[in-house]
Amino acid sequence: MPIKAVELVTGVHDPIVRGFFDLNIASGIGAGTCTIYQSTGEKSKVLLVDLTPGGYQELVGGQISAGASPLPEIVPGAIGYYFRPPDGKYNRANALLVRGKAMLSVQLDVGVAGRDNAADVVALMKLIAPKLITDASAPSPGPSGEGASPSPVKTEG
Repeated sequence: MPIKAVELVTGVHDPIVRGFFDLNIASGIGAGTCTIYQSTGEKSKVLLVDLTPGGYQELVGGQISAGASPLPEIVPGAIGYYFRPPDGKYNRANALLVRGKAMLSVQLDVGVAGRDNAADVVALMKLIAPKLITDASAPSPGPSGEGASPSPVKTEG
């Protein structure tokens, strides 16, 4: 994940980055996390990116029905949502994308005051989802061959 993008959306300079993604496990769907921490003080978590197998498309519909906004198309065959919690505490925002059996979430725990933090998690999702959501996560191709996309390489967080 580009550090400059992380610094922009979190306001944290020289963040501590921990984690990795292995796109070869879980039958090629991949899994992993990348957590970004403040580099000073209590070293609190500010951002989490999580890729897990077991996509739950019904979760997306339920969250949109409850008021979350649908994500624009980021990866063919994927659906998702994003939202900013109503309390506005810490300028939090979340995005979740599901494609086949893969689920990718971006959780901004501490965003920059005055920024559109919901737009920031959407931008981060657009930046990283194409690299982490693989062909193995895609729904089965239909008769027209839809559902295929280029496979990414192993990525570290």
